[in-house]
Amino acid sequence: MRVWGFRQWGIAALGTAATLLLLGLPAVLIPNGMFAREIEPTWWSYPVWIATSILSGLVMATYVRGTSEVAETRSDRDGGRGIAGAALAWFAIGCPVCNKLVLLALGTSGAMAWFAPLQPVLAVAGMVLLAWALRSRLRAANSCQAPATVS
Repeated sequence: MRVWGFRQWGIAALGTAATLLLLGLPAVLIPNGMFAREIEPTWWSYPVWIATSILSGLVMATYVRGTSEVAETRSDRDGGRGIAGAALAWFAIGCPVCNKLVLLALGTSGAMAWFAPLQPVLAVAGMVLLAWALRSRLRAANSCQAPATVS
């Protein structure tokens, strides 16, 4: 990341802002009139939301080609980890009884008895997957450099 240029850092900032909105609006961590939340967010929802957004923005920036003369070749298999991590974080910070998928699977009492206690585990798992994806993408960028081809 030390060699990232303006383009990568710009995408990281835009990706972070987009993820803040995409996760924060439906989870009602950002108060809005489009979505409602039955249960107040837990204290840890905000730090998880912010950390997930930052990690997501950094992962997005790894997909942007730098301005150096070296073409970057990377594996795309880490993208699945990033998407899975953001999805787990979304389930973790959301209202347990407002999520239609959880309600269909467990019902209201099941959402509170089973899913709500599981949300912190989902939060940690999501951030671990995002950090793993970021680390893998950065290591691949440093180790798989090939000379740029001139067209």
